[in-house]
Amino acid sequence: MLERCLGVRRVRQIQRAVRHGTVTFLCLFLTVVVLRGTIGAGKFGTPELDFNEIRDHLSYTRRRGEPHRVLEEASAQNDAGTAAASNADPNNYATFDISKILVDEGEDEKRDPSKPYTLGPRISDWDEQRWEWLKNNPGFPNFLAPNKPRVLLVTGSSPKPCENPVGDHYLLKSIKNKIDYCRLHGIEIFYNMALLDAEMAGFWAKLPLIRKLLLSHPEIEFLWWMDSDAMFTDMAFEVPWERYKDHNFVMHGWNEMIYDERNWIGLNTGSFLLRNCQWSLDILDAWAPMGPKGKIRDEAGKILTRELKGRPVFEADDQSAMVYLLMKERDKWGEKVYLESAYYLHGYWGILVDRYEEMIDNYHPGLGDHRWPLVTHFVGCKPCGKFGDYPVERCLKQMDRAFNFGDNQILQMYGFTHKSLASRKVKRVRNDTSNPLEVKDELGLLHPAFKAVKVSSSSSSSS
Repeated sequence: MLERCLGVRRVRQIQRAVRHGTVTFLCLFLTVVVLRGTIGAGKFGTPELDFNEIRDHLSYTRRRGEPHRVLEEASAQNDAGTAAASNADPNNYATFDISKILVDEGEDEKRDPSKPYTLGPRISDWDEQRWEWLKNNPGFPNFLAPNKPRVLLVTGSSPKPCENPVGDHYLLKSIKNKIDYCRLHGIEIFYNMALLDAEMAGFWAKLPLIRKLLLSHPEIEFLWWMDSDAMFTDMAFEVPWERYKDHNFVMHGWNEMIYDERNWIGLNTGSFLLRNCQWSLDILDAWAPMGPKGKIRDEAGKILTRELKGRPVFEADDQSAMVYLLMKERDKWGEKVYLESAYYLHGYWGILVDRYEEMIDNYHPGLGDHRWPLVTHFVGCKPCGKFGDYPVERCLKQMDRAFNFGDNQILQMYGFTHKSLASRKVKRVRNDTSNPLEVKDELGLLHPAFKAVKVSSSSSSSS
């Protein structure tokens, strides 16, 4: 009947819809049953309460999830922003975290505390070994300055970057200053950035280095140690090497302050000369035992403070230890130690830098003393550290003045000078010429006589 009224096709469509509706209803019924088992029935187990509880539960879940999703999105955005800030430009040095590449592998070797500290195996015949080497290797005269001993200037700094942003810039100025002086005076230079012995960090790091260089370079006659915070301020002054022909150790200092007053600043070890010989190895061995960090250095510091005049309370330092050694064993060491006070092998910056203009007005380079100091040493400024003993602004301004004071003596060779001791800019003080070889620099530093080989008159005439 239905097929005749509605048509076969229409009836079949209705049958399919009924079947689909039945299936849909069954799915809905099963869903309610499952939810009742999962969430639980209403208080009275009625369908109305069941549906209300289901609705409330789903609504709460939605409300609880919304802030969580917002926080996740915000966190993701912050992480993306941080990553973008650090990775936006991988070529930007200003935003790069330097700690990513400053990695120290492993731990330092631990020394057996029961064994006395030494700088290395005991050597007792270095003079003989060195003499034999020089005899077998005659091709090592001082070609840079034939008329004086072969000298190696040694300085250095920490293997890590400075603790403040500007410190490395001043280290660069300091090494540039030293290179200029060494180039003029025929001196070789060695710049160290490796801590050769972790036990001898800080003040004492120079001792293992000095010993190693003396033994590795038998061709050098004198090693000149110079702290990184010291600068040459008299580029024309030549060290009077002949004066030290009978001495092995030259430091700036005063006999009466060490031997009579026992003053801890009676000498300075920021700049000194040490001959390459057995005596020097022996005094290094005698100097080193107070150096190992930790308990030994702390206890030695107490002894030095008690024994030396005016010394504050702090761990043992190399300068106080040398004063103490000379004071206690003058008979053993004193004869070969020359305490130089005629010129400034070390000059304290606090009494010199403000007088530079006076020096320029009244004196000239080549004097080396209080009138024109060979070395200006910035003791206590510590430009590579976080804190110094003096105001940072004062130290940096005075270091700039000292650098420019010395640099003017270099620039004058090429016809320039700094506009002032406080200025990085330079000005021309001599016009160029079409005959440049006829131009003589004011201080005669372009071709100093001590760098020339002396030629006899007979050989000159025969040529």
